[in-house]
Amino acid sequence: MSSIYLDHAATTPMLDCAIDAMTIQLSKLGNPSSLHTQGRAARKDIEDAREIIAREVGCLASEIIFTGSGTEANNIALKGLFWKRRAEGRNVLLISAIEHHAIIDPAHWLSTHEKAEVIEIPVTRDGIIDCAFVEDFLSKRGDEVAVIAVMHSNNETGVLQPITQLVEIAGDIPVHCDGVQSFGKVPLSFSELGLTSLTLSAHKIGGPLGIGALVLKRGVEVPALLHGGGQEREIRSGTLNAPSIVAFATAIASHQYNSESVTHLRNHFISHVEKLLPDAILNGAKSSRLPGIVNFTFPGTQSDTLLLLMDAAKVSCSTGSACSAGVHEASHVLLAMGHTEKTAQSSLRFSLGASTTQADIDFALSVLPDVIARGRAANLS
Repeated sequence: MSSIYLDHAATTPMLDCAIDAMTIQLSKLGNPSSLHTQGRAARKDIEDAREIIAREVGCLASEIIFTGSGTEANNIALKGLFWKRRAEGRNVLLISAIEHHAIIDPAHWLSTHEKAEVIEIPVTRDGIIDCAFVEDFLSKRGDEVAVIAVMHSNNETGVLQPITQLVEIAGDIPVHCDGVQSFGKVPLSFSELGLTSLTLSAHKIGGPLGIGALVLKRGVEVPALLHGGGQEREIRSGTLNAPSIVAFATAIASHQYNSESVTHLRNHFISHVEKLLPDAILNGAKSSRLPGIVNFTFPGTQSDTLLLLMDAAKVSCSTGSACSAGVHEASHVLLAMGHTEKTAQSSLRFSLGASTTQADIDFALSVLPDVIARGRAANLS
């Protein structure tokens, strides 16, 4: 049998409709920046796609800037807003302690190379940012803050963050939000949230790899990372990737992700894991989370061992930790939530998607107890 895929938070299978749309677009000739017939046709396809995505995320079409990835969009927003506001004497970056590395790493780069002061917003044991901390910090040093960055939902635990409350506390301070995991799965309206910028990515919703978008509020201009032809409001130069953009829009417009169904499967999985393995610890708020992400700590195990054992048992999932250059590190997300180095390295993330079935969940549950038992035995040897 083929593997059961429970790693949709990493990437999703590309939808057939998106593949078809991309294939058709690949056969079309024309640089979208050219003024001849073929160029104008390619531009029209891109602008139609821009309109579709704008409707889905509650923003103006002119507020969408296409990028090569969610990571690039996060870098443009964080660095750009920092550089813009630094001119006003503001050099503090306020980011949550559980951000994706696409925010943490550029923040630390700005600290090292641009003398930014990076302040991390702590989270509760449930993985929710401490808004009281933000309010208190801004009451004392608000005039020093260039930008606040907090993700809409966490990629490791699935926990949703109180973005509306955060924006209200921030006042006139720009708030950037990484919405990559939330887009297409839970309500996500740029205008209703009142954000300055928002990051999206196609491959988390059944679209292609290598295409993302930055939603940047109308009237807000930031310095560019890439200079060249002046495309995308002169913020992100480069020939637009029409096939991927059209496939991106096709994927999100298909509405193939059924939040209710995925939530039902997630709850079934959680309840059965807790019955089969009573000492397993569910990480993150139980009620305020994405439909499809579940993160469990299994005491007495090692995440990497469990991952390999699950893979051998034909279930693809992921660890709750980051691996960089072959060096195993405890998850910064779980550490921020109060885990020790040991328990943070005893966790697995299971992420469900539009194509996940009850049979997939039942099979994963059938092999999990033996995997945990073997993992514990290996950890003792």
